[in-house]
Amino acid sequence: MDTVSSDSVGRFLTVADTADILNISPSEVVELVRSAELPAISVGSPSRWRIERTVLEAYIETKYEETRRMGLWQESDLASLPEVSNGTIRRPEDP
Repeated sequence: MDTVSSDSVGRFLTVADTADILNISPSEVVELVRSAELPAISVGSPSRWRIERTVLEAYIETKYEETRRMGLWQESDLASLPEVSNGTIRRPEDP
């Protein structure tokens, strides 16, 4: 069960709140932020990361969509095509 609900937090989430929601460690959240995969702002002194709740919700939706598309790709005949390299399909007979 989520210990962080949208009613209990404001517009911005802490790294700990975000980690709780995603069920990952705070260090994993920081890595997502530092890699720019999860947008965040740095506030205060010393700097502390804050993730906007709506941004986190959009991030989660994006991950669901990526997972859905990967599932469709793997189920399709396209997944069995030869490896794609530099935008062109290499066929077994190509050097």
